[in-house]
Amino acid sequence: MTKALNWMCSCVSLSLLLFVASCSKDSSQTATLQVRLTDAPGDYQEVNIDIDSVKVSSSNTSGSNSSWVGLDVKKGVYNLLDLTNGLDTLLGTTVLPAGKITQLRLVLGSNNTVKVAGQSYPLSTPSAQQSGLKILINTTLSAGVTYKITLDFDAARSIVVTGNSNYILKRHSGVDFC
Repeated sequence: MTKALNWMCSCVSLSLLLFVASCSKDSSQTATLQVRLTDAPGDYQEVNIDIDSVKVSSSNTSGSNSSWVGLDVKKGVYNLLDLTNGLDTLLGTTVLPAGKITQLRLVLGSNNTVKVAGQSYPLSTPSAQQSGLKILINTTLSAGVTYKITLDFDAARSIVVTGNSNYILKRHSGVDFC
């Protein structure tokens, strides 16, 4: 009789422990956001951008408590031309409260270059090193769903050459949100 009682008490204790553990983190009120990077080919040998951080502006379902959330990002220099013809890379992921996201900011470091005819040139990124390349999103994230944002640069249209051979990165990219 005591073996049966001990076994039953163990099962009840284990069930309560599992119930408490499952209730301790309510993922039904959150969504997962992944940010990926890809590029369309261009007339360059390399287009290197130095990713420092990715931030997203989010608010809960009631629209209050708006804040900037940083993604867990793989910092470093990415050659956009390695990410063409259907290839992409995961920049970062975060878990957010279900609700609205309005904007994404891609903050770049100072090691941005473009390679043309075997020669590397600095790639100027106006404001991208301070406030980031701003991408408007304005969508609502539903709880329990994983969303993917793919930043699709177009090297041929994103880089402008000035009259004095300076190269400037302009935000001329597409955003694929699913």
